[in-house]
Amino acid sequence: MTDETRTLPPADRRSAFANAPMGIALATTTGLVVDANPALAAMVGRSAGELYGHSMLDLVHPDDHAAAVEAFAELLELRRMMRHETRLVRADGSVVPVQVTSSWVDGTPEGDPPHVVAIVEDITERKALEASLVHRSLHDPLTGLPNRILFRDRLRHALERGHRERTATCVLGIDLDGFKEINDRYGHPVGDAVLVAVAERLTSVLRASDTAARVGGDEFSIVCENSARADAEVLAARLRSTVTEPLRVGDVDLPIGMSIGIGTVPGGTDPERALERLVREADDAMYADKAARRR
Repeated sequence: MTDETRTLPPADRRSAFANAPMGIALATTTGLVVDANPALAAMVGRSAGELYGHSMLDLVHPDDHAAAVEAFAELLELRRMMRHETRLVRADGSVVPVQVTSSWVDGTPEGDPPHVVAIVEDITERKALEASLVHRSLHDPLTGLPNRILFRDRLRHALERGHRERTATCVLGIDLDGFKEINDRYGHPVGDAVLVAVAERLTSVLRASDTAARVGGDEFSIVCENSARADAEVLAARLRSTVTEPLRVGDVDLPIGMSIGIGTVPGGTDPERALERLVREADDAMYADKAARRR
């Protein structure tokens, strides 16, 4: 702290508090708000008067309340700066993600009691960016379907559920027939349009618990949890009927062919042992189906 800031007049300090771009709250050591700046009041959709005398923890989303209580208890114990992320509930019921930086302030010889200063930053934009980056890392940019990474994660979860609940899990491996010829004859834009249309047709016949993923150029996979082989065969029949309808792209009518293979594991199977075997079984069955169609 410099001499200039030490001698900053009280009125100027109050002006800095009032005009700070981030929310600031002064609270007792029990968490009751004794002052809040306009930025914080606007952030939570309440007036400073409405916040006065209420606990900051009352603003925290119920799902985050336990973690916020723990962070505040740690601040009181260690009496050093603490930083954590949480969500606050506005007066209208909407939720704002925030980062809270809290500091303990000792009492003064003049009689000012110990208190807590909390700086509250709205991190909505940062959270949206993080979510966007995570989505892009787990989804195919062309079709919007889960990619291979997310497919394997969903399959692992399905197998873990099957292990716990002793329910079967199936995987459908799908490969488009004649896709290379479409790409070569009409160009990649048409090929991309075919992939997008196929993805839409796939998802249109799935159950909410099924996951369709694009795992390669013209390769797709579907995870069917809590599904016996008979269920997967019914789904495969629906896919053959829906996906292979002729597709019009621009002024061109394109035939859509597909090969499908099914892999199954019974309930209670060890997930780690089953995952690779299930994918391999579906792929092998799909290639066998493709070979049979060429005869």
